[in-house]
Amino acid sequence: MSDIPDFLTAGEAARLFPVLSENSKEGRTLSIFLACLENVGEFGRVLLGGLGAKAGARAKIDTFTEVVLKKTSPDKSERPDGLIMLRNGGKVWTALVEAKVGTNDLTNAQIEGYLALARINGIDAVITLSNQFTALPTHHPLTINSSLTKKVGLFHWSWGYVITQAQLLREQGAVADREQQILLAELQRFLLHGSSGVKEYDQMPAAWSEICAQVAAGAGVPAKHPLAQDVVGGWHQALDRMIATLSRQIGKQVKLTLSGDEASDPAKRLKGALASLSAGNCLKTEIAIPGAAARIQIAADLPKRTLAFGMRLKAPADKKSTKARLSWLLRQLASAEPTDLYVRLGWPGSSPSTQYPLSALRADLDIASQDRPGMAPHAFDVLLVRDLGGKFSQRKNFVSELLQVASQYHANVGEHLIAWQAKPPKISEDRRTPGSVSTEAMRDEIEQEALQRSGA
Repeated sequence: MSDIPDFLTAGEAARLFPVLSENSKEGRTLSIFLACLENVGEFGRVLLGGLGAKAGARAKIDTFTEVVLKKTSPDKSERPDGLIMLRNGGKVWTALVEAKVGTNDLTNAQIEGYLALARINGIDAVITLSNQFTALPTHHPLTINSSLTKKVGLFHWSWGYVITQAQLLREQGAVADREQQILLAELQRFLLHGSSGVKEYDQMPAAWSEICAQVAAGAGVPAKHPLAQDVVGGWHQALDRMIATLSRQIGKQVKLTLSGDEASDPAKRLKGALASLSAGNCLKTEIAIPGAAARIQIAADLPKRTLAFGMRLKAPADKKSTKARLSWLLRQLASAEPTDLYVRLGWPGSSPSTQYPLSALRADLDIASQDRPGMAPHAFDVLLVRDLGGKFSQRKNFVSELLQVASQYHANVGEHLIAWQAKPPKISEDRRTPGSVSTEAMRDEIEQEALQRSGA
């Protein structure tokens, strides 16, 4: 059993097989998770590394449940679910853990109490786990007073994120030890079982249907609308669920594309999304898939009730005509199911883009150049635009359609596209030997050209 830290008066090592009542789902689920975090080395290193905590190959992780701290708040009501202790040589990093399962959500009062408790006990961080999704572990689903996180870090793992990291480690063969492989697989199996209380995000908030009805009636959505923040929060959770699902399907970590400011401050991400919703009744984002030809742009258009996924590719500059450039693209899409797929052509200068169904271009490539004779496109956008109709405003159907369309787009388009690259320059036949471009040879060549010009 691990040594109990000095700042605890009570606590026991996290158990892989906890003996707890049926009513203690949170304690049971957390204990199993912490036991695996402690005993599956790479799993612990990946999760803690995502928080900025250095966990090298020789680092030791100890985990505890049912912890009681020596220094408590005046009302003594805060009792965290667990504790993580990371030892790197002589350095020790510690974090209190609070877990929720099922429909239980984190609350500001509880988490702010734990942050204060961590500060007076010299604990470095507070980590929360729940079914609430966030874009990054450094973002939190709650808006917390910044003064409380100046000396204590605040992090969040959704249970969906934990499942995804376990899946990726298994897919990539990152866990070499057979016993640890079994533990990780069993953790994943347990978390995916209904009895664990883990539930992935599967429906938009109630505000979604109301906002959709408002937009359908011709009204806008002001950024300060009382329901707008709920809608954007639901959109972000749906995206994070989509990213987790795609990551598991692909076996690589799909990432949301965030600016530096958005990555460091989730409030700025929220503000940007509210501005986009207000300006055009549209929710937008961009994701990056490892090895893909381009980032995928995603938009949910409320007035049109459509979901759109698209990738932009630079047209091959070594091909001169529109037909030749389009042929290059369509060869990559030879196996794509054309339903809802479109190709948008970007033209030089101020000429507006043109768009055609993939099926129409397959039937007649020449239609793309009829409106722009003598020109060739410089870029292509390959789009999947799905009209959801009435499903768009339905809270569960919207999330399930988002997951389905994302998977279809990558399988149908994303995994087949390859970005064009210019070929490396060749050495001309008359310059194959180093002597042909020596100082003397170059001087003689220039003098010959001068003589030819003077003779002309």
